[in-house]
Amino acid sequence: MNVFYDRFERHARGEGLKGQSTHYCPGCGHGLAHKYVADAIEELGIQDRTIAVSPVGCSVFLYYYLDVGNTQAAHGRAPAVALGHKVANPESIVISYQGDGDLASIGLAEIVSVAQLGLPITVIFVNNAIYGMTGGQMAPTTLMGQKTSTSPYGRAPFAGQPLKVAELMAGLDGPVYVERVALFDAKNRVKAEKAIKKAIRLQVENKGFSFVEVLAECPTHLKMTPLESEKWVKEQMLPVFPLGVKKDVTREEVWALPPPPTFDPARVLDVVEGKEAGAPRFCSGFPRTRWGSDIAIKLAGAGGDGAQTAALLITRAAINEGFDSTHIPSYGPESRGGTSYADVRIAKDEVLSPAAPEPHVLVAFNAPSLVKFGPRVVEGGVVVYDSSVIAEVPALRAGVKAVGVPFTQIAADLGRIIVKNIVALGALQEATRLFPKETFLTAVRQALAAKCALVPLNEEAFAWGARKAAEAVKGES
Repeated sequence: MNVFYDRFERHARGEGLKGQSTHYCPGCGHGLAHKYVADAIEELGIQDRTIAVSPVGCSVFLYYYLDVGNTQAAHGRAPAVALGHKVANPESIVISYQGDGDLASIGLAEIVSVAQLGLPITVIFVNNAIYGMTGGQMAPTTLMGQKTSTSPYGRAPFAGQPLKVAELMAGLDGPVYVERVALFDAKNRVKAEKAIKKAIRLQVENKGFSFVEVLAECPTHLKMTPLESEKWVKEQMLPVFPLGVKKDVTREEVWALPPPPTFDPARVLDVVEGKEAGAPRFCSGFPRTRWGSDIAIKLAGAGGDGAQTAALLITRAAINEGFDSTHIPSYGPESRGGTSYADVRIAKDEVLSPAAPEPHVLVAFNAPSLVKFGPRVVEGGVVVYDSSVIAEVPALRAGVKAVGVPFTQIAADLGRIIVKNIVALGALQEATRLFPKETFLTAVRQALAAKCALVPLNEEAFAWGARKAAEAVKGES
């Protein structure tokens, strides 16, 4: 079976001459690189298990051409997506196909991290020394003095030297094979074809991470004919990007791939519903509130207030009861002062969006957090705040119940300021009645399994928070 589709649906709906043509400009090197990748896939007999990852850039429409599994990745993120595919399906052959602006600029952290990991993945890196798709801007690989739309007077020393990615990859411990090839004449095209095939074969053999840099032509943005651009690559790029094998430490032993993940619903539910931990359940059903079957909670405070830990405890409590729950932290730049927050979602069936931009419940540990997030709480929601440090409550939406409890003062009276987040949990439980008290306390005990001596103190902190919240609610009524 031909690895290329018989018709390229992107163009004229696959009809006529355009249905047999790619979107690449005349003389562009991507076409040859595509052919060599396709030929290697066909020769190695791996079409049915190959996944090609193409990000933003000239290669963005690779999925219109190669009849393999295809994934479109965000700009620069192809190696991370490739890693996910390989770990999820270890028997798959994953090829990340990227350009220089994509891989060497916005995606530099991803390629370095994945390469150093060394997992059997193949990366084809097309280097034409310019951003081709987005308008001919200067790329990390643009040559010194080379004129582009963003360096009209030529790349100057202030922009730094061109990035030699193949040498960078070769200097890492993870890759087993790194080579730079070119396409400007027949001899070098043969070498490029062999290099690409070897890089893919090494993955088939589970030998490790392979990287092939392909020096390619971009006649459009070089403002040259195809022949002139080939000469330019040979005369201008080769002195900066010398060809050849940069690393080849292929070995007899194979890379030990992790076991594939399970997709068995019964095993997944064991984890999701907390069955593996044998957690007891105290809810007769999903919390009956006016907020429906997906509840949003935001906890916010300064660094050290314990908002993130409290959020994790709420999430664990919900999962123990068999509900779906997520926790997303967001840290501000301040280690102390200011505000950072955590979003928690609890759903009867499935959390569809983990963020809580307009929470049903807010737990505020300091004044900046209450000022910032209090007005966003939905009508009829609940705000629980630390009245030890918050003197004034901002204007809230209609029907929002504000419950002030002195988290910090209670924790100080108990002799451990660190438990003020557990005081807050107790106050949250009493003010909302989302779950029974034992649901929260079970999660606290699980978290302190290795520090059992601290359990009584935390239980007392929880009880005091609930007691003071009850008093505050009664006082309001």
